[in-house]
Amino acid sequence: MSVMGAMLKPKKTEITDKLRQEINRVVNRYIDQGVAELVPGVLFVDEVHMLDMECFTYLNRALESALAPIVIFATNRGICEIRGTDIKSPHGVPIDLLDRLVIIRTLPYSPAEMVQILAIRAQVEGITVDEESLAHLGAIGERTSLRHAVQLLTPASLMAATNGRDAISMGDLEEIDGLFHDAKSSARLLAEQADKYIS
Repeated sequence: MSVMGAMLKPKKTEITDKLRQEINRVVNRYIDQGVAELVPGVLFVDEVHMLDMECFTYLNRALESALAPIVIFATNRGICEIRGTDIKSPHGVPIDLLDRLVIIRTLPYSPAEMVQILAIRAQVEGITVDEESLAHLGAIGERTSLRHAVQLLTPASLMAATNGRDAISMGDLEEIDGLFHDAKSSARLLAEQADKYIS
């Protein structure tokens, strides 16, 4: 049995630098001859401040390749330590890599934008919500976060279904909002009642 399993198991090998260079050489030749066209991909790295110095070194080197993708980093950190070091840097990204980036500042969603996003999300999930309830959900999103407001859609839909309705009503949202805490209010509650919890 183990011999048969070993025979059927595909062999895995690491791509060596020599093989990678040979592939790049062939691809570059095809591009020069007009046989192929290089369309760079997109690499999206969320929470980029979680990467360590080794990852940043690899990315810095990879970005110098002609075959490098378009890289988008996302973070919500200000000045913080680069993971695994005691070096403080903007966004937790090494300065030499940060110098090569274009930084795009994002702004919080307005209540109207939140309502529009929530309406699209409800439509995609097949959840019926009236305008008044969507506006209330947008207000919850403005008070907490858009992620929290989106996460309330499913339990509110289940609450409506339990009460025999197809559409989410204002009462469902108010009841669900009372049952679930967002991250900020949960942290505030823990801080206020720290003596009641094991530390």
